[in-house]
Amino acid sequence: APRHRSRRARGRPPPRAMPTTTRATRRKAQGLPPSPRSYAHRTGGDDDHDGATAERKTSSSDWSGSARDASAFAKLLRALGAIMIMVLSPIASVLVVHSFQNTDGSLAALVDGFREKGAFDYVRDAWPSTSPRAWKFLGAYALFEALLQVYLPGKRFEAMTTANGNVPVYKANGVQSLLVTIGTFFALWKLEVTTPSEVYALFPEMVAGMVWVSVLFCVFLLIKGHVAPTDDDSGSSGNVIDDFWWGMELYPFLGPLNLKQFTNCRFGMMAWAVLPIIFACHQYERDGYVADSVTVCVALMSAYNFKFFLWETGYFNSMDIQHDRAGYYICWGCLVWVPVVYASPALYITSVTPGRTLGTPLAVTILLLGLLSIWVNYDSDRQRQAFRACGGREKIWGRKPTIVRAEYVVAKDGERVTKKSILLASGWWGLARHFHYLPEITASFLWTAPALFDVAPPYLYVAFLTALLIDRSIRDDIRCRRKYGQYWAKYCELVPYRIIPGVF
Repeated sequence: APRHRSRRARGRPPPRAMPTTTRATRRKAQGLPPSPRSYAHRTGGDDDHDGATAERKTSSSDWSGSARDASAFAKLLRALGAIMIMVLSPIASVLVVHSFQNTDGSLAALVDGFREKGAFDYVRDAWPSTSPRAWKFLGAYALFEALLQVYLPGKRFEAMTTANGNVPVYKANGVQSLLVTIGTFFALWKLEVTTPSEVYALFPEMVAGMVWVSVLFCVFLLIKGHVAPTDDDSGSSGNVIDDFWWGMELYPFLGPLNLKQFTNCRFGMMAWAVLPIIFACHQYERDGYVADSVTVCVALMSAYNFKFFLWETGYFNSMDIQHDRAGYYICWGCLVWVPVVYASPALYITSVTPGRTLGTPLAVTILLLGLLSIWVNYDSDRQRQAFRACGGREKIWGRKPTIVRAEYVVAKDGERVTKKSILLASGWWGLARHFHYLPEITASFLWTAPALFDVAPPYLYVAFLTALLIDRSIRDDIRCRRKYGQYWAKYCELVPYRIIPGVF
């Protein structure tokens, strides 16, 4: 369900004021000056419809989140839904790895196991203990990626202005971190410190360990949000379940480490980039050759993930970073769900013994279609960034772009400031408001297609991604309608479809 953050809905009288819980408000009540910001400075800047940011209990404009006037019953349903996901997602993560490695991803084997042993006993038996060796791998990987994020050279990047008028600042060193990480693994393999087959064998133990470590990390974020938030882009909903699930801080830092950039990019996405390569090397060690099904799957995943890190600065302006706070939903998901579910097609395809052969015509067809989908996804994001960078002055596909010139409000130095923005309604962005989601879903299907269609579970990621992006497009439309008002209505008239032109 869409998250409701704002204390006011556009066009409605504000409800009775509620006390805030942000650090800035507490300092003001104590007669203290605003605290210095470790990550951002106040400034102006253009925004677009993918850059809306939430602020729950500060005096920001009402585009920053959805209304918080839901009924008690709706709030109860949201809380129960969050609890159910938090209970089931760790179990699902462990069972996905167990099923793909041990039962060929068979749903029938899973159902039979539940019938024979009962669900609790089956999950208990499938849940591995984490060995000291697996803990060492996890600790070394996390520390290595944190050090790369902080110390590896990279350009300074300023993301979009938040609803409170802050501009987050990042070090853009994603590609460098990716190349160093992959190179380091092959060096460790060459030096016989570890092998791809050892990582493959320990992967279930590492997943089981990360399930609990990530929960504790989210508890830490909850306590930090109450006791020592990084800045005033934070606040409590007044509901501990909501705070734990959605998070309290938008940009939490631990010393020089941007925690959300670490969980999302350096731990989760980096694991997704590296694990398929390691799994492919394991299949090579096991069978003595790399199957064409493995080659196609891993090549497409690697191309997509390289594109992600090449475009990482664009991701810093996406909903994951700009709107979703650091809680279980984002941080646990990136620490556990991404390495497991996102990499699961490669895990399944490399677990098939012997490696499946597609044949050259089918393999080449899937590869080329997958690369085309990844390019379209990349080019649509590039087109929007280029449009924003030139202020809409350059042509799109050889024509003058159709532009909606919009206005919105942000908070700045305690005042409501009107700002201007331009919305692109040409090129890829004239086909659908979130057209770039379509080639992303298509690419995920194509890098899973080498599994063929003997069993359904390898397509778990495709189904999950489709549901995720549909939900995200709906939430983004709600937020942009609140942010831009009549300008968004005009934009929707020009671009009536969300994702699939002519359909949805």
